[in-house]
Amino acid sequence: MLTLTQSISEKIKKAFRDAGYDESFGQVTISNRPDLCEFQCNGALMAAKQYHKAPIAIANEVAAKIEDGYFASIEVAAPGFINLKIADQSLLSYAKGMFEDEKFGFEPQGAGRKVIIDYGGANVAKPLHVGHLRPAIIGESIKRILSFDGYDAIGDVHLGDWGLQIGLIITELKRRQPDLPYYDDSFTGDYPKEAPFTIADLEEIYPYASKYSKTDDAYREEAKHATKLLQDGHRGYRAIWQHILDVSIEDLKKNYDNLNVHFELWKKESDANAYIPEIIEDLKAKGLAKIDEGALVVDVKEETDTKEMPPCILQKSDGAFLYASTDVATIYERKKLFDPAWIIYVVDKRQGLHFDQVFRTCKKGGLITDSTKLTFLGNGTMNGEGGKPFKTRDGDVLRLEFLIKSIVDKVAERMADSDIPADEKKKICDMVGLAAIKYGDLSNQATKDYIFDIDRFTAFEGNTGPYILYTLVRIKSLLQKLGVDESFDCGEALGSQKGVSESEKKLWLALSGFPDAVRKAADEIAPHKICTFIYEAADAFNSFYHDNRIISQEDAQIKNRWIALLKLVLGVVEKCVDMLGIKVPDRM
Repeated sequence: MLTLTQSISEKIKKAFRDAGYDESFGQVTISNRPDLCEFQCNGALMAAKQYHKAPIAIANEVAAKIEDGYFASIEVAAPGFINLKIADQSLLSYAKGMFEDEKFGFEPQGAGRKVIIDYGGANVAKPLHVGHLRPAIIGESIKRILSFDGYDAIGDVHLGDWGLQIGLIITELKRRQPDLPYYDDSFTGDYPKEAPFTIADLEEIYPYASKYSKTDDAYREEAKHATKLLQDGHRGYRAIWQHILDVSIEDLKKNYDNLNVHFELWKKESDANAYIPEIIEDLKAKGLAKIDEGALVVDVKEETDTKEMPPCILQKSDGAFLYASTDVATIYERKKLFDPAWIIYVVDKRQGLHFDQVFRTCKKGGLITDSTKLTFLGNGTMNGEGGKPFKTRDGDVLRLEFLIKSIVDKVAERMADSDIPADEKKKICDMVGLAAIKYGDLSNQATKDYIFDIDRFTAFEGNTGPYILYTLVRIKSLLQKLGVDESFDCGEALGSQKGVSESEKKLWLALSGFPDAVRKAADEIAPHKICTFIYEAADAFNSFYHDNRIISQEDAQIKNRWIALLKLVLGVVEKCVDMLGIKVPDRM
């Protein structure tokens, strides 16, 4: 099914052809002057250069060839604009097509292609903090949008589990519990199935060990040695590492579930570790990996570079591997196991140089083919008042669960006078609070920084998550009061154009933009495009709602068409908020 702008463009292209001009000039866009028209074509301005003719003359010739009946008005404005208003019948006919399509007129383009989205990046043994919020919810939304676009979309948490933090935990745990069998090299029995620590213990042990290692060189060297022994396969240390994974992953899954963020893959840095030696040997054999000041590096400079591009360091002079080694190996592993058409990284934008080096190494070394697209989507940061990084009063990074609690508590304050039973109200506040966080974040362009404003995000009016949810709940309530069930025939209800008001037409027009909005969001991996559509649709609905007495409307034809309109708003906007990972309560 063509989008509405595509359908109109086809008619204007035909008019250009019929007038003797190239049809490519007939592209139509939504008007940037809604006070004058709904759609516009500026093609005559461009055609004038090619045909050496006044644009106003071309526009008038084309306008005379446009099909009768489809448009309510066709006007030519100087210096050569063709301004269009669609007829009510044509708009309702398009809306009927949206009802008859399971994706409301959207044409998926990703069928048969696999995409892996890396958007977790959490570290084991550490709690999620505010820095984990943006990649998690942006990545989840991108996955849902691309899945709607037909892709086999796979989310990978890609846990950090193989670095110095594990060595620090092993070292500190040994100091506290030296008699554990994991530290006895002569022990040959089975290690305990239960971990000798809880997630709360780990969240205390790691910060302590990390801080202490900065003041004691011997302690830090011991932790480095423990890390190397772990990576070399030390039996006891591998058992501790497995305990850390088990305890951490259970806690992380719970916290991600609370965010309505779900991963198909729970892969780890360590999973790619086995591939590193063969990759390095391959790069050496191709003459790409070379020793430079003791380190093994790959020169990734290109002639087109306008600024300095450092080499990608794969191995330090002491033999240790780095994040670049693991990330190169992870791409190699993903290609080997899944053969994706596309890999997307949703990571802090400050990692841009690192991933540029990694991507170039993979492409230069032939570790990935041209058939796989690599994309780095660097997300901006969420900041506190004054644009400074979000911190606690003590200067520490705020835990994510505390941020969520603060916004849910704020929503609860705003809903304090509601007569909804306490248990149900708690669940609703959780849903509305999460919507406030997610919509407040996703309505910003992913690459931009933004300020976390709890009062604005939790407001029940304006461009906010609570406002969107309240709009959907209002529609649900209206349909319930109207007694509408699944047997209602929306297509039949659109047979009459009787009494279409300006606010009603604006709402139909807003909804018709759904396929275009999702196409842009998918092509540009830009969830904020979905947010823009949602707000425009919700705002148009509320204008319509305030202008019309829906329940008391006596004309059956008009009332049935309005019911169809309500159902389309609900269906389309609910689908959009689902793409953002937001759930809708039944009442508020």
